[in-house]
Amino acid sequence: MIRDWISAAASRHGDDVYLADARGSATLTYAGLRAALRATERRLDEAGLPPGSRIAIKIADPLDYATALVSIVAAGRVAVPLDPGAPDADITRVLGVARPAAMITTWHRAAAVSEGLDRGAEATGPFWIIELGFSGATRAAGGGIFLSTSGTTGTPKGILLSDTQLAHVASSVVDSHRLTRADRGYCSLPLFHVNAEVVGVLATLRAGAYLAVDRKFSRRGFWEMIAGRRITWINAVPAIISILAMDPPAPRPSRLRFVRSASAPLPLAALERFESALGVPVVETYGMTEAASMITANPVEGPRKPGSAGRAAGAEVRIGAGLDASGGPDDVGRVQIRGAGVITAYDSGGKPGAIDADGWLDTGDLGYLDADGYLFLVGRSDDVINRGGEKIYPREIEEILLAQPGVRSAAVVGAPDEVLGERPVAYVVPASEAAVADVEATLRAACTALLPRHKQPSEFCLVGEMPLGTNGKISRRLLKDLVTARP
Repeated sequence: MIRDWISAAASRHGDDVYLADARGSATLTYAGLRAALRATERRLDEAGLPPGSRIAIKIADPLDYATALVSIVAAGRVAVPLDPGAPDADITRVLGVARPAAMITTWHRAAAVSEGLDRGAEATGPFWIIELGFSGATRAAGGGIFLSTSGTTGTPKGILLSDTQLAHVASSVVDSHRLTRADRGYCSLPLFHVNAEVVGVLATLRAGAYLAVDRKFSRRGFWEMIAGRRITWINAVPAIISILAMDPPAPRPSRLRFVRSASAPLPLAALERFESALGVPVVETYGMTEAASMITANPVEGPRKPGSAGRAAGAEVRIGAGLDASGGPDDVGRVQIRGAGVITAYDSGGKPGAIDADGWLDTGDLGYLDADGYLFLVGRSDDVINRGGEKIYPREIEEILLAQPGVRSAAVVGAPDEVLGERPVAYVVPASEAAVADVEATLRAACTALLPRHKQPSEFCLVGEMPLGTNGKISRRLLKDLVTARP
């Protein structure tokens, strides 16, 4: 299916730019992508890597990375995206789960394009192949992406997403966000995560649009780059949105239609600051690797509910058994999903019973659906703090902390308590050095006024930065380790 998208786009508007280096001049047209696909397929055939083979990708340049990823999937192979900056131990762990037949570490985009257009061109091929010698990995029927995720437990889980699943969700993104050929997106999210792969790269391909890919987000020159490239939408995470809200451009970007927020819940205070400063809507969404990214989304055009992850978009959503779920609107329970983009089994690892006989996958998230079908997330089931039998959702406290002046970031985790079992501890990043002196008193006063006593943090720990995972989320596991390690 993705192969057909490439063929159609190259035939209809082959000279249009598909991918561009956000900070440089390099680009890839749709005709160039088709040529890269042909060269990739021929090179893999010559190397004895038939359709269904798993091919790891470890490339630093984001434009080359994206080109290789799409070409491999469209060529009927299974891409295994790796973090090019990860330590060897992490790479070894992922390879052990995925067991790919080979790995690509260097991509020559120009060679791939010239070889695809002219078989007689003197090119060494689009990439170097390192044979890894793994055996026993189940071959897929066609192209796809294999991702390894540890979730909150640290136990590796292998997730195989087929070409059909990827195409379904990418099409849902196009429909939900009203993407057209005229759109120009920006993405600095890592290409070894499903968000950038599906929402960024594949949805753009489906729309026949333009995507600027960045090695990483940088505040310096950001708005000048957005204006210069005439960007109409930005694929971001809450941390980026919070930073951008503090430094609004003048004048406001005239072509920017919306900013998409994903990967973690967006604090309400950050959303309000951003929309007030820029006058550009923030579209909150919810997704996960097991669903090939997007599960729910607020509409770009239509009623958006701040604090909500939106309505089902390409997947079914229901609230199952939970802490206080009784089946009615606004009852908190475990979020469950199923649909054409959702896996029906883990390739490896995975908690037994996580997917039932009817295909419903337990996400591990807690939330509720309101009367209009909008999903509100309250946290992970593993993050709920049990204080003497009282259940505390960290997000409820965090929203209050983040609404106070002088706070850049905040997270609440449970600390061991000999009497009550657990107690909430707040980690806070002050907005500036000047804010440090007053921020703890401000936060304690706000929590005293707005929260019942059992939900008030027992401590406020001021830190310079939060520990983040590679997907931009605050790592609560590392924060809990800090709490436990303290004397």
